[in-house]
Amino acid sequence: MFKQILISKQRLQLKYFMIFAAFLSLTVSQLSWAADKDAQVAWDMIDAGAMVVDVRTAEEFEAGHLPNAINIPFERIAAAFKERKIAKDKSVLLYCRSGRRSGIAFEALVSEGYTNSYNGGGLETLKSARAK
Repeated sequence: MFKQILISKQRLQLKYFMIFAAFLSLTVSQLSWAADKDAQVAWDMIDAGAMVVDVRTAEEFEAGHLPNAINIPFERIAAAFKERKIAKDKSVLLYCRSGRRSGIAFEALVSEGYTNSYNGGGLETLKSARAK
């Protein structure tokens, strides 16, 4: 009887550990989206010749975007990079309205092996930082 209680307790502990690990994984993933978004780093990359990708919708892009930016909606980023045969070490600056979609795009590129991409955050924040 004692052995069954011990096994049940161990299973419960394992279950809680798995839930905690899943939560931690999601938190770390979301923190990595937020970890980038330094406008000065973004502008330094742009000034150094990084490829600038606006990951918003085509309509948002048409309403205004950074100079030399191309538009690839975030949900198509990995496929579009593959189709365009963009080098996996190409310096890429991603941005959107707030940094959320560019964070998703960043994660997609990282999972495909792109090693030099950066989540620049939101368009207005980037514009404001450049104006200073």
